[in-house]
Amino acid sequence: MASVDFKTFHAIVPLVTNTGDSAAFPVLIRGRHGIGKSAVVYQFAADRNLPVVERRASQMTEGDLLGLPSTDGDITSWNPPDWYQEACAQPVVLFLDEVDRATTEVRQGIFELCDSRKIAGKELDPGTLIFAAINGGENGAQYQVSEMDPAELDRYSVFDVEPSVEDWLDWANGKVETVIWDFVNQNRQHLEHTSEFEPNKVYPSRRSWDRFNKSAASGEVLSNASETLYQLAAAFVGFEAAVAFNDFVREYERQVTVEDILDNGAIDKTSDFEINDHTAMVDKLEASGAFADVLTDNRVTNLASYFVTLPSEVAMKLWTVVGNCGQQDNVIALHKATAKDGTVVGDYVVRILTGKSADNE
Repeated sequence: MASVDFKTFHAIVPLVTNTGDSAAFPVLIRGRHGIGKSAVVYQFAADRNLPVVERRASQMTEGDLLGLPSTDGDITSWNPPDWYQEACAQPVVLFLDEVDRATTEVRQGIFELCDSRKIAGKELDPGTLIFAAINGGENGAQYQVSEMDPAELDRYSVFDVEPSVEDWLDWANGKVETVIWDFVNQNRQHLEHTSEFEPNKVYPSRRSWDRFNKSAASGEVLSNASETLYQLAAAFVGFEAAVAFNDFVREYERQVTVEDILDNGAIDKTSDFEINDHTAMVDKLEASGAFADVLTDNRVTNLASYFVTLPSEVAMKLWTVVGNCGQQDNVIALHKATAKDGTVVGDYVVRILTGKSADNE
């Protein structure tokens, strides 16, 4: 089954949950650990302004599904547990995690819940949406999980999720420390481990970078490379990523910031950049959100001065980034702008398009 990234998932899942029926279809997200499956469910719920009722199926028993019995004469009825009662009393996102690690009895109950939206005769609120998450599917061999048979899977709309690096960078922008964001952006191979796992070895994941960020941001440890920083990073993301990150921090003062380019016009800081460095800088400019607002004259001039120093392919990437940010005034201003060396940006663009840019003359 083809995988989707989170951007595609966010675009598709409303078609499943907005069916026009009295109740939407259950959604099953399959994917590796630590990629953000839970986070995407909570984001979906927040977008719908719905509370999340989360239960880990792997820790549940039959009683956790059915609740406790009560009798009235010779008639027995079941009193639902609090979490299920909440999902029946009002619209919520009912999130069942680790379903493929649950016991057979619990999965049979979840089967009924997904099939008929009720347990022991008590029905969910029509507005309640069911989401489930598992590690199985293509990645199942790496985990201690049970297979789900065709009838079980048939109760869900199944999405195999393989998020892109851009998914994480979009999510992390403003949520993690800038030095961590810059490191991942420029060292994408260290975001997560995607091949076979060796037993007992610590590997980086999207979740572990987030946890490392929360720990490191609580002190001054990110300000300088050190043994402390290395050991803290290694505890979350493993040896290789920790070594690379500690080295990155050591050189971070030499990193060029968005403010260096747009506000200070310190284009000389990029004089020894290679294409990959310029590409990373353009990514940083895009992620900053600076182009979502109308640029000041000073920023336009500084941006133009940087633009005309770029290799043709990177210059066109920057041109596209500016154009895609929804501020046509910035596109017009940049096209007309004159760099500090006297080059008109519009002329430089024409030179690129006609194959006469400075880097191939």
